Amino acid sequence: MTTVTTINPYTEQKITTYSLMTKADAEERIEQAHTCFQSWKLTSFDERATLMQALADEIEEAEDALVNLMVSEMGKLAAQAKQEIALCAAICRYSADNAADVLADEEREFEQGKALITHQPIGVILGIQPWNFPLYQVIRYSAANIMAGNVTVLKHASNVFGMSQMIETLYRKAGFPEHCYQSLLLDGETVNDLIANQYIRGVTFTGSDEIGKKVGAEAARYAKKSVLELGSNDAFMVLDDADIALAVEACVKGRMINNGETCVSAKRFIVTRKNYAAFKQQFVAALEDMKMGDPTAEDTDLGPMAREDLRDELHEQVTQSIQKGAVNVIGCEVPERTGFFYPPSILENVKPGMPAYDDELFGPVAALIEAQDDEDAMRIANDSRYGLGGGIFSKNVDKAIELAKLHFDTGMVNINGYALAQPNLPFGGVKASGYGREHGGLGMTEFVNTKSIMIMPS
Repeated sequence: MTTVTTINPYTEQKITTYSLMTKADAEERIEQAHTCFQSWKLTSFDERATLMQALADEIEEAEDALVNLMVSEMGKLAAQAKQEIALCAAICRYSADNAADVLADEEREFEQGKALITHQPIGVILGIQPWNFPLYQVIRYSAANIMAGNVTVLKHASNVFGMSQMIETLYRKAGFPEHCYQSLLLDGETVNDLIANQYIRGVTFTGSDEIGKKVGAEAARYAKKSVLELGSNDAFMVLDDADIALAVEACVKGRMINNGETCVSAKRFIVTRKNYAAFKQQFVAALEDMKMGDPTAEDTDLGPMAREDLRDELHEQVTQSIQKGAVNVIGCEVPERTGFFYPPSILENVKPGMPAYDDELFGPVAALIEAQDDEDAMRIANDSRYGLGGGIFSKNVDKAIELAKLHFDTGMVNINGYALAQPNLPFGGVKASGYGREHGGLGMTEFVNTKSIMIMPS
């Protein structure tokens, strides 16, 4: 029997050992989900909404246990864990309140009679989700799909298997049918094989673009719909007329939130020549003031990275960038202490051909890039294979909106600030950052059969 042991990234101590399911075990659970779907798809939106509101209540009531899991399994700061929990409850309530309207039948003109467009659930949706927002990533896809009348099975990241099991418990405590939502403790190879299962009708994946492309290709092989939310190297532009103090405050938050381990965090900071020196001075000072330590302590600004291999991979990317000509401004060294820590770090003189420019640095490292002017900043921002999010700092908001709409090649843009996901706004990217959308009602329409019904007089 294959096992997985979870490790506390702050203490480096073992938490729990889990036994992995076999492929046969997983396929049995998928078949049970398919059986559940036959009755779940017939429930009303009111019935689903009542249960989804109950799930929000359960999430809020389990706050202490959920915070403990996030802190111990992946090193999230306790205060940020509470924010994630509140967001998940809000997603449940938004889904409950809006599904009936989002998925309502629509009448359209039809010369021979009348026509309906209806959105019907399709079946079992497989979710493959990462560890960095271990509750949110799961709730955002499962709540939307379950409200649409689908059922879900989850393969979570192996370092957050405790959260994986906890989420299934919360769904059951809320009153959902036993196999409406299920967590499957699987390895990556096994879950990839499950995409071919006849009862899996769609696949949603969040993670790296390398693995995501393989998942998307496997789903396409069987003509199954997929939604991919992949990595990014988000650019935040500080234009000539930016408020520097505001930009620094938002950029520090945008880079260091969740210990720097966020797909849609600020990673490349593109500052025009006019503001470069002032921004750099204040940005460096702000990062030097950050306290790295115990994720449960209220005065900690930066906790450990989630796993030792992730920390070592980040450091290798930093080292390669420096070898290719990037300059270490602060940090960029693995500290000699217990815990998988990496300090707040800044690289400058970052150019194409370096990991800090071309790839995603998934940790607390900022790439500082000088642009000649606003136009050059926009060019550099779009010079990436990724396109998830980004940011613009400018006192000319109308100009910033125009840049965001017409020129910034991303799925999301922040103007004069930094914000994470919102229940009522679409979330997703373009280019190598994936395709499809979650949140904002759009997540409910990704895995439905949008069906035309033409009714002719008898």
